[in-house]
Amino acid sequence: MKTAPFDLTGKVAIVTGGNGGIGLGMARGLAQAGAAIAVVGRNEAKLAAAVAELAQVGARAIAVAADVTDKAAVAAMVSRVAGDLGRIDILINNAGINIRKPPHALDIAEWDSVIQTNLTSAFLCSQAVYPAMKAAGGGKIINIGSMMSIFGASFTPAYAASKGGIVQFTRSCACAWAADNIQANAVLPGWIDTDLTKRARKEIDGLHDRVLARTPAARWGDINDFAGIAVFLASSASDFVTGTAIPVDGGYSIMG
Repeated sequence: MKTAPFDLTGKVAIVTGGNGGIGLGMARGLAQAGAAIAVVGRNEAKLAAAVAELAQVGARAIAVAADVTDKAAVAAMVSRVAGDLGRIDILINNAGINIRKPPHALDIAEWDSVIQTNLTSAFLCSQAVYPAMKAAGGGKIINIGSMMSIFGASFTPAYAASKGGIVQFTRSCACAWAADNIQANAVLPGWIDTDLTKRARKEIDGLHDRVLARTPAARWGDINDFAGIAVFLASSASDFVTGTAIPVDGGYSIMG
């Protein structure tokens, strides 16, 4: 019997950076749709809290502490998830940081840190899950981009480069792995109320009011706004959708 298009019962998802922010919002959605979740991050206290929350909605969830910029750590993480949860069907590459400085003020260590965390980690994790997804007959990869995948800003050279790269990397995976029934898509969040953007509002004068003025929905996004797009892109409902970059931004990107 064919399952409902948005039903994730029996599926296993890895969510990097899933212990807070957009990653946690997506993990909540997947859990409510029936998926088992491996929450991956570096803050063990936040990991434990996220797993406890997901368990409250009846989901099987595990915490995996790992540095997703390290190839060996990623391989160990994927091996543990496959061992503990039995399979890997869904990968959400959400781990990310930002260092807000103009290009002339950013040093190479800061550049490398942002690129490795935001972009290299997506490559390492996608490459690591590919064999399991291929063996299972298919899979779903969801990469988290940004409005900076579309727009430029003086204060985000490394972040914007990493998020532009996420879109192109997503397209490459979509082309390379279509024959294996693996769909890869990117989600481009607008201005979302997270710890990362709370710092931005302190560092960038007038940002809060400018975002509200430009966003047709007239509000900042909430992490729970990402539950639906996560379920769609992780489920059979999106089996003919691949290589896309979908804004979830309250209309911010359509405003002139």
